[in-house]
Amino acid sequence: MSMRKLRFFFLLAAISVFRAPVSYAADTWVAPRTVYYLTQQQQQFPEFKAPPADGSMEALADLEAVRDWNQKRTEEQCAKARSEAHAEYDEFFGDISPFPRPLPDGAAAIFKRLKAETDWINVKLKDRFKRPRPFESVPDLKHCLDKIGGPSYPSGHATVARIYALVLSDLVPGRRSEFIAGADEAALYRVISGVHYPSDIEGGKRLADAVYTKFLKSRTFQADMKSLKGYLSVTALSAVK
Repeated sequence: MSMRKLRFFFLLAAISVFRAPVSYAADTWVAPRTVYYLTQQQQQFPEFKAPPADGSMEALADLEAVRDWNQKRTEEQCAKARSEAHAEYDEFFGDISPFPRPLPDGAAAIFKRLKAETDWINVKLKDRFKRPRPFESVPDLKHCLDKIGGPSYPSGHATVARIYALVLSDLVPGRRSEFIAGADEAALYRVISGVHYPSDIEGGKRLADAVYTKFLKSRTFQADMKSLKGYLSVTALSAVK
């Protein structure tokens, strides 16, 4: 048998042996319910793609990617992942933010609303799919964060980071590639730290795109975007022009 096939069967065995039902304490991960921008009906995504099936080639590739990062990540990378543990705006974009520092209170309040509603939508999908995190399915995988709760798919960090990036991209279109790259980097750190699979990250990005499309149709969201534009720094405003 070739080494490639042996590796395939090893990964398959790892999933089948260690995968077990996981129960989650509600107080460790459930986001507060909110319908600030979207109605309950608009928050539904019934056709959202499920995570890779157990034992599939995609699931095995997911696992191999996490194993690879488990072996090669550095303490500096773990520290970076810990610094973004709460998925707050400043954690992701503080260094490249187009707003004055510190972030004006009004702008901070809007980003908190964006996060709250996005988290709530994400949590409902997590609860639907109930995908265990990598270290829960395969105990020899280690994560380097302090406290992790809730299912794995889709990644909440990837979803929220991309929502922030899409907002910033509409406010300062000339820096779109920079903001999207920042969101992608924040999402990747969740794989590096061992708490998500790559497909969790891709699911989070897809969810963000779908949610943002609906946000754009919300008058409340449009009003908040207008307010955010008023908080932009002088430098950012010159970039918009």
